[in-house]
This record gives sequence, structure tokens and C-alpha cells, in this order.
Amino acid sequence: MASNLIQRPTYLERALMFRDAGLVKVVTGVRRCGKSSLLQLVREHIEGEGVPGRNFASLNLEDRESGVRTDGDLYEWCKSRMGEGKTYLFLDEIQRVEGWHDVVNSLRVGFDCDIYLTGSNAFLLSGELATYLSGRYVEVKMLPLSFREYADFCGLRPAEGNSIMLRDGGDPVLTDDLVMRYLRFGGMPAIASLATTQAQHEAYLSSLYETVVVRDILDRERNATERAIRNPDMLRLVCEFLADNVGNTMSANGMAGALSQTAKVTDKTVAAYVKALNDAYAFYPAKRYDLHGKAVLRTLPKQYIVDTGLRSYLMGYRASDVGRVFENAVYLQLLYDGWSVHVGKLYQKEVDFVCLREGEVLYVQVADSMADESTRERELAPLRSIADNHPKWVVVRQGSYPPDVDGIRIVRAPDFFLG
Repeated sequence: MASNLIQRPTYLERALMFRDAGLVKVVTGVRRCGKSSLLQLVREHIEGEGVPGRNFASLNLEDRESGVRTDGDLYEWCKSRMGEGKTYLFLDEIQRVEGWHDVVNSLRVGFDCDIYLTGSNAFLLSGELATYLSGRYVEVKMLPLSFREYADFCGLRPAEGNSIMLRDGGDPVLTDDLVMRYLRFGGMPAIASLATTQAQHEAYLSSLYETVVVRDILDRERNATERAIRNPDMLRLVCEFLADNVGNTMSANGMAGALSQTAKVTDKTVAAYVKALNDAYAFYPAKRYDLHGKAVLRTLPKQYIVDTGLRSYLMGYRASDVGRVFENAVYLQLLYDGWSVHVGKLYQKEVDFVCLREGEVLYVQVADSMADESTRERELAPLRSIADNHPKWVVVRQGSYPPDVDGIRIVRAPDFFLG
């Protein structure tokens, strides 16, 4: 029987792209972004085709009642559910079983099966997948809800040229107002609702933060002497610093200097904590891209938080610096749309985002408003300096502007987020 899960067609399509191709599908992302629900959606889609002879088995490795503790338990559980036809296996939070990769490889080789996995930590999965699965895998990188998905979860659909969202009963909501709510509360699926209060959001995000920090970083790193991530207070300090500085270029040395006013810390320690937060999908690094030399630079990346609601929680729900939060949301939308996103450097100028995808190039500037002429010129100048003919956009949250200025497309926030 089908569930009442809200569809996330972009990720469903990506998960099904290599179905029955002999590749293990691994869904990764921060905790509670919807990975388990995606496995269920994939299962429902395949089951819904009604092909006789297929077998299906789902297992959440965090369910203590499953009785699966070891790699041997996992192998026997999966083996017992293999049928004469193809078996579709859905294994949730696979990293909970040490040696899972040997089991998955054995199942893939020994049985007629198609395997789908989830995992929350890059240092438990992504960094080791190439070795563990011998290249026989495809990774589906999952984020919290995009703005359009958030609107779906809130029971809203766009109308009136994207300026208005309509409830199922026909009541209107201004899209600009929904954008502000999305920037404030973010896109965690479990609390994506117009009825969610700040108190409810704070309680949920507090639980999420403690889970990511305690379970997904400190527990993993407690015995890892090479990185020694053991101090929850320092981890929170680094996390709050990154959240406060989303969109700023930064170095480990510079961060250590700034944090030294609160705690004694070295640049090496800071770099280890930042790497751990990246590995847990709490933050995403955007490397700089030299537009003149056409090369990715190793120094001074920017960091963007996985969910703007998590930033609100960490920063005490302050109402200032909306422009920076908006830039973060634009970055996440570009990732969701399949772009590889970098920070553009052209001599002394900077382009917010250089986006690369299957031979395409897109340049994006982000502005909270361009009502002031000096602000407008500042945002347009870097794009005017780029000599090639690739598309150039300025995405603006507030105000009304001509759709095109000197070949540069001006995109309103509702149009950018809704497509």
C-alpha cells in the first residue's frame, strides 16, 4: 500500500537513473533531510509497476528490534529475503554495521538484486566508497527541501506569475512572505509547515544539532588520533563561527585568530573541526575559481550551511543580515539544480557563483536589493568584466527591475526558486 509521503521527484529521478544497472545506489546527506523517505518512495515506485516475481526488503539499521548488529547478521538477514526473481534491497543508515561494504559487495555479486543504501556521514561513506565498493556505486547527494519542495510540503502551489502561492482551498500567500519564512526556518521536511512556531523549530533543530554533533562527529572521532575531534564546546564554537560567516572567504589561520579570543586553538585544529563539519554535511565548502586561468583554487574557500533554519537556530533567530542568508539559499538551490558551484575570482573582482554543469557555465550574483544605484553598479560590474558569452544572472530578493541590463538577466527570487 502506498504511503502518504509527499513526492520529491528530482531525487526520485536521480535514485532511479541507474536502476538495475549493477550499481549500488548510495543516498547521502545530513541527518533528517529525507533520505529514509526517499528509499520508501523508490520502493513504492518500483512496487507500483506491478511486475510479478519481484521481491522487496527494507531494513533500518538504527532499529534495535531488527536484531542486526554485525556484518554476519546483515548478510543473513538479506540472504533470507532473496527470492527467485530480482530482489530490491533498501538498507537505511548502513554505516551502523561495521564491515557493511563486504556484505554489500557479496550480495551484489552473489544474487540478482538491486541495492539502495543511505548514510549520514561522508567520513563513513563518501570518502571510502571508491575503495569499499570498487567503483560499483553511484551517489545521490541529498539536501533538505528546496523552496519549491517546501511550498509543496506547506500545501501551496504557485500562481500569478510566481508572485502568489495558493493553498488547496484557494487562499493566497505572498511568495515573498513565504521566501522569508523559508530563509528563517529552512527546509527540514519534518517541520516544513505554515503552522510551525519558532519554539517548535528551536526544539527540533536543537535535537538535530545534538544528533549531528554527538552521534555523527564526536562518537566517530573519539578514537581518531589523526583528527582528535573530541571537544563539543570547540565544535560548537567553530560551527557558530562558520554559521555567522556564511559567504565570507576564510582560512584556518584567520579562524584560529578570531577564535583565540574565546579559546586557545591552532589553525590545524580549526581545519580538522571544519573538515568534520563538512564531512557530516553540516556545511558545504565553495572553492574559488580563477576565471582568468580557468582553474579551481585551493585557498580561501567560502562555507555555506546546509539549512538556513539551522543557522537561525545557531544565531538566535536574529533578523539582521538577511542578504547573507539569501545568498546561502541561492547557493543551495544551485546545488539542488545539479550545478557544481564555485566562487568566481577575476583579478580584483569577485563573482558570487560560477556554476558548472555538463559543459554549461552560468555566472550568478546575489543581491538582497538593487534599489540604490551604487549597489546596482557594484553587483553588475563583476559580470560586465567577464568577456565570454555564457549566461549572467543577478538574483534579487527585493524590488522590481528591468529583466535585462546590458545582457545581464535580472531574476526575482520567486522566479529563481520556482523555476
